[in-house]
Amino acid sequence: MKEIVIAFRSWQEARHFIQQHNLLRGILWPGILYTLLSVLGLILFMISSNEAVSWMSQTIGIEQWLQKERSEWLSFLFVMNGMMLRLVLLLFYFALFKNLILILGAPGFAYLSEKTEALLENKEHHFQWNEVWKDAQRGIRLAIRNTGLEALYFGGLILLALVPFAGWITPLIALLMQGYYFGVSMLDYSFARNQLTPAQSAVFSSHHKGLAIGNGLLFFAMHLFVLLAPAYAIIAATFSVRQVKKV
Repeated sequence: MKEIVIAFRSWQEARHFIQQHNLLRGILWPGILYTLLSVLGLILFMISSNEAVSWMSQTIGIEQWLQKERSEWLSFLFVMNGMMLRLVLLLFYFALFKNLILILGAPGFAYLSEKTEALLENKEHHFQWNEVWKDAQRGIRLAIRNTGLEALYFGGLILLALVPFAGWITPLIALLMQGYYFGVSMLDYSFARNQLTPAQSAVFSSHHKGLAIGNGLLFFAMHLFVLLAPAYAIIAATFSVRQVKKV
């Protein structure tokens, strides 16, 4: 719980940091592109998710069975599980989209994390493409690895979402899992600069799940102001790592 509080405070500090160092203009255009891609992806999801749910129900034979039984209670359960399934599919789409953004935006995330730490330590920041690209490559590899792991977990959650009652908790599980893996990706840029290997970074994140989940969940909440979500996430993650190091 303490680490989740640290993550929340870090996002507040990130807001002041962006204002203090006039970073808003530099992160605005990437934010606009991110927003346009988010809207486009959401439209495609809304079109495809209904078809996916209908295909699954027809393949399993749920609709035919409900028509045969004519039970209001069973129909209610089917509607509830259909809602849970759509929420899980939405989060699965978001996982794929999020990891695509992490891959495409890796150089920018690496640069922003490096610049944030330099400003926090009152050091002059010298842009070095080799260092940025090295951190970006690590971020890309991590995003690809996380995509595979999340796809496996979501496969299980999609099946669980079809089970009455038990399936109703799947969106919450999916949300926490998403928050964790996104937080891990954001935190790793700071770990890379602190000379932690990918394996050491994974161990640290597993021992500080609250820090990763807190940063990830706030990234989701930040989508109310979607333009700035990615930039806030990387800056807040840099603050979080510094706070944990002090503790």
